[in-house]
Amino acid sequence: MSHPDRLAKGPGRERRGMTVNRDSRVSGRGGPGTPGGARPSQAVHAAASDRPPPRLLDRLSQALRLRHRSPRTEEAYVQWVRRFILFHEKRHPASMGAAEITAFLNHLAVEAHVAAATQNQALNAIVFLYRHVLEQEMPSLADLVRARQPRRLPVVLSPDEVRAILAILRGMQHLVASLLYGSGLRLFECLELRVKDVDFAAHEIRIRDGKGRKDRVTTLAHACIHPLGQHLDRVKQLHERDLREGFGEVDLPHALARKYPAAGREWGWQWVFPARSRWRDPVTGIERRHHLHETAVQRAVHGAVQQAGIAKPASCHTFRHSFATHLLANGHDIRTVQELLGHRNVATTMIYTHVLNKGGLGVRSPLDRIGILD
Repeated sequence: MSHPDRLAKGPGRERRGMTVNRDSRVSGRGGPGTPGGARPSQAVHAAASDRPPPRLLDRLSQALRLRHRSPRTEEAYVQWVRRFILFHEKRHPASMGAAEITAFLNHLAVEAHVAAATQNQALNAIVFLYRHVLEQEMPSLADLVRARQPRRLPVVLSPDEVRAILAILRGMQHLVASLLYGSGLRLFECLELRVKDVDFAAHEIRIRDGKGRKDRVTTLAHACIHPLGQHLDRVKQLHERDLREGFGEVDLPHALARKYPAAGREWGWQWVFPARSRWRDPVTGIERRHHLHETAVQRAVHGAVQQAGIAKPASCHTFRHSFATHLLANGHDIRTVQELLGHRNVATTMIYTHVLNKGGLGVRSPLDRIGILD
């Protein structure tokens, strides 16, 4: 490697454009902006060669974005590669091999006691770095100690427990939790809903770009239709007020803002659950309204679980587990539940079939036959 890559010190990106002196001539006769009578193209190439190469973590981010990985995946992979480099005292990954990779991953499993999924995520980040950024074959990790993946059942609330939690929640948090349970949504799938993705007539919710970059359709509970409609009426009034004040533009996915410049102000693209206040995008400088922050819902649900006196470690994702479990208990087939949840493999959905085994695999305890003797 002729120029060793440098580690990124921040989220900023170096500008890729190059400015040519306006006095240079395309005719090939050297102008004042082309030293030594060189052609303008030669001046550009000479200036480009003087630029420092992109930093390693910037290259990693660019490779992830090129393959349309999610922002959360990008953030996690960059952090794991940074930890890998710092673990080996800032050595460049190109100069390291199987021994260094194994030492880092074994440290995570043996000394840091991370979960199996955490170690796997770190391994995936390093594999991606070597294959797609450094363009090297991943070395064999024969001495790697893999954290064992435990087989745990999901935490599931009973219908009465769900009812107790929803009775405590208020406002937007109540509506979000109702959709998490009533439609089997993940938290970010719910918070990133757009107005156009809610179909009241068909009783459907369309999930765009969900986990695994997949779209799917799930059910909209009848109990949510009226409160959700009233909520959207208030959101529309807020959007119209933002428009009158010169704002009202929402962030659009991918490059839609360039393809449809006016779409960001349209009602259909607005967030179903907008934030209470606007914020200024540090990249574009545009002041806009983002969706409700996830911590607002997480804290409200955590407080409601405690207030309801429920001892289970329930969270926002527990509503999704409860949705799938209760559907299976009510007789819906597992393929339908798989489609509603958006699972790629039915084996993932099979974990919820434990609820069909009533009372410890359907076995009646022998103590129930003889009774308890005083």
